[in-house]
Amino acid sequence: MRIKKLNLKNFRNYENESVNFSEGLNVLFGRNAQGKTNCAEAVFYLCTGTSPRCRRDKQLIRHGCDFAEISALAEGRYGVVEITARITENGREVRVNGNKITKNADILGNIYSVFFSPHELRLIQDGPDERRRFLNVSISQLSKSYYVALMRYNKILEQRNNLLKNRDISLVYETLPVWDEQLCKYAAVIAFKRAEFASMLSPIAENIHAELTDGAEKLEISPEKKYKGDEKQLAERLFNELSANYERDIRLGYTGSGPHRDDLDILIDGTDAKTFASQGQTRTAALSIKLSEVEIFKRLSGEYPVLILDDVMSELDLPRRKKLAARTQGLQTILTCTHAERVLYGKEVNKIKIDDGKIKS
Repeated sequence: MRIKKLNLKNFRNYENESVNFSEGLNVLFGRNAQGKTNCAEAVFYLCTGTSPRCRRDKQLIRHGCDFAEISALAEGRYGVVEITARITENGREVRVNGNKITKNADILGNIYSVFFSPHELRLIQDGPDERRRFLNVSISQLSKSYYVALMRYNKILEQRNNLLKNRDISLVYETLPVWDEQLCKYAAVIAFKRAEFASMLSPIAENIHAELTDGAEKLEISPEKKYKGDEKQLAERLFNELSANYERDIRLGYTGSGPHRDDLDILIDGTDAKTFASQGQTRTAALSIKLSEVEIFKRLSGEYPVLILDDVMSELDLPRRKKLAARTQGLQTILTCTHAERVLYGKEVNKIKIDDGKIKS
């Protein structure tokens, strides 16, 4: 999978620019705050329908403008695909090969992408929300059924939580089983897919981490251990757990069990990375996980995703920069940095200078 051309109109600090990408390493360089990350963000948005930096689409619109429009022409094993997104204050319109997309799920799977920046350290350092977000974004690109189950689960969960706040307790007890049957159906899909993904992620991440650290550290990743079995078993187990905790949930006013409470255990040399890892260890572990994600995409989709590395090289020492550069062989990489020569190591690359929202290849 590779992106051939990206067009930006009124997106962030871009007025009207186009970028041509090569198959290998593409280096977006320039001074800070010129638009390098904005360009990388646009690529990821067209791949996933979400921004890695903000929650609301309207924040992507250039100041003083009514809309933003971005488009990409990409080529993969199934041919050429063009994706266009027009974003306004009131929403967005997405088209794939000229056809309007009515379901968000249909954005996914057209162009695969993995995004890594220094902010991805939150994957290790922050709470379970960040690790669930990582799983959701990654698995959703690979499985539309997961994305659909996740959307429906969240909607039913919201309705269940509203019901738990109802003062008519008899109505609550009477209605909860009806909601729970539907909730557990989608929860089982989510839990099963996450466990499946984590089982692939763990050995690959362990090997890559060992490579990056010259075998000095061991990285281990494991999902919630309570959710094991096939989808039917998972649904039954969660239904029983919810039923046994009606009183607790009513008292709290929210649902205390389910995939929305899941987490990943991330250990370095047997200790909790969130609590004990240094900044350098955290950075290497997060990078190992993201590079593992690349390999999982290749294994499941048959082709490598577009790898986006935003301001990563400045945070790594020289040996790890070289190892990371070697890891980008054979896949399209979009890398942002302030000085292109610091990451080239004599390799042929497509150097793209960005200056105040202007593309200067």
